[in-house]
Amino acid sequence: MFKQLAKKEEHGFEWLDLSQPENEELKQIAEKYNLHEASVHDCLQPDHLPKYEAVNGYCFIIFRIYADQQSMEADTVQELTDKIAIFFSDKYIITIHRQEQGFVNSIADLLQTQKLKSTRQLLNILIKYCLQTYDAPSAKLAKDIDYYEECVFLRSRKVPLLKGLYYLRRKIDLVRRMLILSYDIIDNLDTEDEGNVNTRDTRDLYIKLQNVYDSLYDNINQLLNAYFSTSSQRTNEIMRVLTIFSVFFMPLTFIVGIYGMNFKYMPELDWHLGYPAVMLLMVIITIAVFIWFKRKGWL
Repeated sequence: MFKQLAKKEEHGFEWLDLSQPENEELKQIAEKYNLHEASVHDCLQPDHLPKYEAVNGYCFIIFRIYADQQSMEADTVQELTDKIAIFFSDKYIITIHRQEQGFVNSIADLLQTQKLKSTRQLLNILIKYCLQTYDAPSAKLAKDIDYYEECVFLRSRKVPLLKGLYYLRRKIDLVRRMLILSYDIIDNLDTEDEGNVNTRDTRDLYIKLQNVYDSLYDNINQLLNAYFSTSSQRTNEIMRVLTIFSVFFMPLTFIVGIYGMNFKYMPELDWHLGYPAVMLLMVIITIAVFIWFKRKGWL
């Protein structure tokens, strides 16, 4: 779908927005604005990573934004993020994306009330809105980490912890890598317009998000280490209990094994107090083992 959100007569530049463009439609736009074939090919690739490149007469940007709709087990670039391609020059901005993006309409409404001096200002606003798509998810991911942390340390069995932690770590790591790869876009945007408060504000937002996701990445790694440590501790606790039980029964089993041998001549077999004596011996041994464990602090 093709929309012209800004006209040169009104704003001094053109802004064309293409959502789910047809090949013929995109070909016409490429011919009209002399877009390089390689750039057009890159903008059609659904899994292309963020990039910034200067081509003759214009700049080409690919930015990945956080997807609104995704499954809980989403852990790939295409599942977690949507791509927006931007062709930018002093005379025009062309945005191309597969999914409808609400912030595009919000910026279009902003153009009706706010006069922008150049396409660079519009580009800065676009990048800032793209970055802001990562802001709210960071709070949700932090909340998820707190939930799993509670499950790990309070020994809750409400969810399959390891599987949930795996997908959570994958999401955080992927978003973190998308932000790292977007550095060239932010750096070029701010460097070329040095001293501009708006571009500096966009850089500050980028740095803030990068620090937030770095912190989330460190937290989830620490939580995974804690999970494995507590799992190992629980295994050791179970083994300790089983070992204690086996130590209690080892001498008793030894005695039972001796008296279970089918020899005809054994000294205690004809003794009428043999049975109660053996039972008393077993009780004494059990009490002695218990006292020994208590003194050692193993119980």
